[in-house]
Amino acid sequence: MATRQELSEFLSEVELRAYKQALFAVQDEHAALDIVQDSMMKLVEKYSDKPLSEIPPLFQRILQNTIRDFYRRQKSRSLWVTLFSSFIPDSDDRETGTDIPESLPVAPDFGCKNNPGTAAEQSQIIELISQAIENLPPRQREAFLLRYWEEMDVSETARVMDCSEGSVKTHCSRAAHTLAALLESKGIK
Repeated sequence: MATRQELSEFLSEVELRAYKQALFAVQDEHAALDIVQDSMMKLVEKYSDKPLSEIPPLFQRILQNTIRDFYRRQKSRSLWVTLFSSFIPDSDDRETGTDIPESLPVAPDFGCKNNPGTAAEQSQIIELISQAIENLPPRQREAFLLRYWEEMDVSETARVMDCSEGSVKTHCSRAAHTLAALLESKGIK
């Protein structure tokens, strides 16, 4: 059974990576924060009695399921909005302003503080990689992030994704080839 301190340390350690995973999946900063918070709450409420060794894959499974739940809710909401939008009168007086999500200031530490050119170049490469990951199909992105970002092995990833190990390997291979081709087209090898 994980102690309260161990659980707290795990959550603080995984927080930023989980946020980035959710952000890649839903591409909305506020929704990604909600997803991570909900996932952490579910872990603590329902699974705090599990041993510490079971917590990381369990958390990843909860996170991926919470992301899927988000998409299900969005699909359901968009259906109802579409159905009822015909009842809303058109009005020229209505403001059509859009809310631009505030970005979270995350200062990357590249260890290149003395060389601004290298730091800028690395920052651009990381941004290109992030955009490329966002454009991957959801299952490829999920497999890629679990395997290479969360450093899970194939069997752990298969359990989290609820698929076979062969599917994980296929998704990872396709994701790696897609990312490599996209980055090569941008001049990055």
